[in-house]
Amino acid sequence: MPELPEVEALADHLRRHAVGKTIGRIDVAALSVLKTFDPPINALHGVTVTGADRWGKYLGMRAGQLILITHLSRAGWLRWSDKLAAGPLKPGKGPIALRVHLGTPGEGPGFDLTEAGTQKRLAAYVVADAAGICDLPGIARLGPDALTLSRDGLAEVLRGRTERLKTALTDQTIIAGVGNAYSDEVLHAARLSPYATAGKLTDDTVDRLHEALQRVLLDAVARSVGQGAARLKAEKRSGLAVHARAGLPCPVCGDTVREVSFADRAFQYCPTCQTGGKPLADRRLSRLIR
Repeated sequence: MPELPEVEALADHLRRHAVGKTIGRIDVAALSVLKTFDPPINALHGVTVTGADRWGKYLGMRAGQLILITHLSRAGWLRWSDKLAAGPLKPGKGPIALRVHLGTPGEGPGFDLTEAGTQKRLAAYVVADAAGICDLPGIARLGPDALTLSRDGLAEVLRGRTERLKTALTDQTIIAGVGNAYSDEVLHAARLSPYATAGKLTDDTVDRLHEALQRVLLDAVARSVGQGAARLKAEKRSGLAVHARAGLPCPVCGDTVREVSFADRAFQYCPTCQTGGKPLADRRLSRLIR
């Protein structure tokens, strides 16, 4: 899933490569991707791109008074091409959900919004102005952005919360921008258990969590911005210490990275660094043992 650093890098890529170019045509291959109908998607035709922004894990491309906003969800991606084919897309064929031609179709660059797998959650919206952004439920519910959250602000948003810290960090209404991968990395860097109660952190642990949150995300942004869109996934994987590294040695202490699995996802952690050497309960394994 693209998270704050990758979406920030994609916004930067659009600023450097799309701004100043005119939208020649937008092709929609999956009607389910469009979540708005007014303004229509073709209202962007012939309009010049003026900027790109990020709201949590939402990516926006500005064109005049209009904004094309997308949420890439778990399996979506932005695939840039220096020259896109002019032919129309075949609905329902392949991973491409939406294609944006910049300049004359078949002659200029552009990008595809793609989605792998069968769970189609990729979403695109066209809004008329900044006020329209706030009308989108997903953006309206966002908590403070993880990169702008102060230490005291972090303490405030976690105050009184009873869920596990892992859950709180990935709840976009509490903190915007952090997903499954970077929450694993932040908790490892802060030496905190994913199962710690979010609202019961001491002042010292809040300090550690805030420092790790800023350090991990800023480092990932620094490594990602300037990379081509096609390299961002590999760049993300190269910087991970525990996420998606179950069974491998922790780069800090050498202990084996462990995993806790759920129905459709998993998280990873280091017992020595984060839980006093104690493995966390994995309900999937508990069922097998029974």
